[in-house]
Amino acid sequence: MSNTLIIYSTVDGQTKSICELVQGINEGAGDKVTLASLEEANLLNLADFDKILIGASIRYGKHRPELYQYINRHHAVLNAKQNAFFTVNVVARKPEKNTPETNPYMKKFLELSLWKPKQLAVFAGKIDYPSYRFFDKTMIRLIMWITKGPTDTSGTYEFTDWEQVEDFARAFSEA
Repeated sequence: MSNTLIIYSTVDGQTKSICELVQGINEGAGDKVTLASLEEANLLNLADFDKILIGASIRYGKHRPELYQYINRHHAVLNAKQNAFFTVNVVARKPEKNTPETNPYMKKFLELSLWKPKQLAVFAGKIDYPSYRFFDKTMIRLIMWITKGPTDTSGTYEFTDWEQVEDFARAFSEA
């Protein structure tokens, strides 16, 4: 039984939903799991955990600056633990951009981060136009129009492959 920490950095909640599924699978395998937002993780001692997973979403082409600050502050402890990282972005809806080797946001993360995660994953996200404020709705619609994605702002479009998430969660649990 491992003492596992799952940290999420999310804008609209999809990354947290993915982390909750990973939490359930790891708990089902016998692990004790703590789920914490990036802000809550600042109050935790990483040395208390055997395994650490961080999941982070993209908004307007970037991970939140606080994610890099946290990781760079704790990279030595992170590197010493069994660990994993995943990124959630709508670009990953495209088959040619849905792996750690082909996803531009994962590549950028690995360039900018002092942490070198042992396990990596990329998950496609979700567009929930009805929940967005005017500016976000307009900008995301423009980005989707440019990238040939869904532009009907009355709809919600989920691209997450939940089976892929389950496979990742099982692999992390067994690591």
